[in-house]
Parts: sequence; C-alpha cells; structure tokens
Amino acid sequence: MSDPADSKPLTILIAAETYPPNVNGAAQFGYRLARGMTARGHEVHVLAPRASNGGSFTEQGGDWAVHRLRSHSVPTHDYWRLCYPWEIKRDIGLLLDQVSPDVVHIQCHYMIGQYTLNEAVRRGIRVVATNHFMPENLNPFLPFPRWLKRVIAKNSWRDMGKLMGRAAAVTTPTPLAAKAMLEKAFLPGVLPVSNGVDSASYELKPGERFDRHPHPTVLFVGRLAEEKHVDVLIDAVARVPEQLKVQLEIVGGGEVKAALQAQVARLGVGHRVTFLGLVSDAELRRRYLAADLFCQPGTAELQSLVTLEAMSASTPVLLADAMALPHLVVEGENGYLFPPGDADALAHRITEIFELPAEERRRMGAASRELVGRHGIEATLRTFEALYYGSHTTGGGADDSGGEALGGPATSTVDSALRIQ
Repeated sequence: MSDPADSKPLTILIAAETYPPNVNGAAQFGYRLARGMTARGHEVHVLAPRASNGGSFTEQGGDWAVHRLRSHSVPTHDYWRLCYPWEIKRDIGLLLDQVSPDVVHIQCHYMIGQYTLNEAVRRGIRVVATNHFMPENLNPFLPFPRWLKRVIAKNSWRDMGKLMGRAAAVTTPTPLAAKAMLEKAFLPGVLPVSNGVDSASYELKPGERFDRHPHPTVLFVGRLAEEKHVDVLIDAVARVPEQLKVQLEIVGGGEVKAALQAQVARLGVGHRVTFLGLVSDAELRRRYLAADLFCQPGTAELQSLVTLEAMSASTPVLLADAMALPHLVVEGENGYLFPPGDADALAHRITEIFELPAEERRRMGAASRELVGRHGIEATLRTFEALYYGSHTTGGGADDSGGEALGGPATSTVDSALRIQ
C-alpha cells in the first residue's frame, strides 16, 4: 500500500460530545484533531452540541466546518449539554447526506456518537471510534443511590461495547484504558493512541524571558470536579511546613469550586492558594512555564492532557497512582506517584521535592520533557490518518511506537457547504 501522504485527501466528520468552548481533555483533543487533519490537507467537519439554546446550525468563517446540534442544559453540570434523539437524528442524517464523508470519527458512545455511528454504518461509511470517557465519571452528576449508579455504569460499559464494536477501528488514549474496555465493555483489539501534545508549543522560545514566582509554586490545571480530588491537594499544601512558603495555583472552573474555596478559608490558607479560573491559552502556557511542580490528584484520568502539557514545559510532576497517570511517571526521574486521596503522603512528597536543590528539580523537569516525546501530536495524527484510510500500523499507536502506518486510496471528496435546517 502507498503512504497516506500519497493518497487523495479525505472528507472527515468528527462527532464529539464536547468541544470548545468547553474546557476539558476530550474537547481539546477534538479541536486539535480537526486542526491537525485540516493542516494535512483533509476536509474536516466537526459535529458537536451547541453551547446555548436554539436550533441546529453551522458556524461560519472557521478553517474547518463546525456543525452545532440542538441541545439542552443539565442542572447538575455547568456546561454539559444533552441532545435528545428525536431532535438530532434527522439533522445527523441530513449532514451525512450533504457532506458525504469518507470516514466518521466518533469520540464517545453517548448521544451524538451513538446516532452518528448508526447513521454512518447504515450508509456504509467507515467509522473510527475513540473512547475518552469512563462511565463512572457520570456518578457525581447522577442523583441516585450508589447501588443504582453501579448498575448504570455497568450498563453503560455494555452499551459501549455493543456500539463501538460496530466500528472499523476502536482507540483509546492509553494501554490501561484499552485493558478496561476489554474487561468491562468486552471490546478486544482496542488500539492505544495517545491524545498527543504539541510539545514545542510549551517550550521557551529563543530569547524569551518571563518572571518566575518568588516562592515555590505547585500548579493544578483541570476541571474542578469531584473526581479530580483537588480538595486532597489543598489539604496537602496546608500541611507543608510554613517555612517552605509553598504556593498553590489552581486553573479551571467547575461544580466544586465554591466548596474548594470554602475549604481554603476554613484551613486559613488563603494566602497560599490562588484560584485563577479559566485562562487563555497564552496565559496557561505561562503558568506551566512558571510552575515549579505540577500535581494531578485525579483518579479517573484516561490520559491527562494537562499533565502532558506540563511535562512539555519541563515541569516535574506529582501524580495520583490511579488509572493512566502512572504511565507518565518514572519514579525519581521526572517526579513521583502518591496514594490516591492520601493528603499526608502528598504533603510529604511536596515537602521532599521543594527541599531538593533547584538543580535537581531542573533535572526532573528535563526528564519530563524527554519522556513526553513519545506523545507527539504528529505521531497521533499519522496514526489516525492511517486508520481513516484503513491501512495497517506497525505498532500499538502513538502511545508506543509512534504509529507509523501505510495508507491506501481514499474515495473522492464532495464539496459540502452546509447549513443544517
């Protein structure tokens, strides 16, 4: 087979449950995938919920088409939107008929992913499915007893297997997530493909200077949600010896922010903890570069894109020993793991790291930057491009060998200017 670069460009439809302006790893992946495939010469369309009330429509003026479906707010979540089947099925079918994609790439098995896959399979369109989501992540937003949440999660895993099993290829960001999909969704052959990160974007440019913090600073970036366990990090910082003058910066927003702010006030550490809210990409990059240590205490990470970004900025990391996070740490080299939920152990590690000579922390940061190389966005894009063409990879995706692939011929593309009625 020929290399994908020698094949005709594709028309790609990316179906996403969450997409910017949402701020989370899956939304960022969808955006970067669309941007990357557009840069590689493909015609890209994104299908996602609209962020406000109103009918389905197509955004104007972007480098790729973004089609927004009618959606509804969720009382227990500040930005997640529900799409009702009877309101979106017709629009999805209309979009597929007008765009005539060569391949559909769904990002989840709920709502948009489910009905887009069904319609694509019915039309004989190739489907690639990626899972960024643990069904248990829904638990904080379900007003049900624990036993019922377990039943819902079990059924959700089963539905994931039934739906994604119909795709031509199934991926997830890490080998550990692939293992979970085999054990819980009974999906064999799931390919681990890193979400990928543009590491160079987080490096200092030649001649670039910025002011470092006057005191040792720990950084957290992410959604302020129950499963992120930022409360454990706040407890830990409160227990670090005062003489070290350790500061904590928290970037992000979410449903537990008010509770976290109340915790900071109760512990009397308002002078040590700063809530920065949502920030621009440029400001986020600056925070990564200025931080002395990055901490991710979450227990439901299928990869943690923000950790990859921090590592790209040559920052040591301190991560919970849970889900996929251990894949990002070589103990003592670029950082450490700590037992999930253990504020005392986390405080001990923070103290230990900031008692090290500055040169030793710089060495750990350099190790982070070296380790993140295997997650380069270009390897991820090559892997997905090969999957779109239906060619074979030489390894287990960008998470392992970089996913070098051979490509095959693509079907012709269709001019697809569209406005969903």
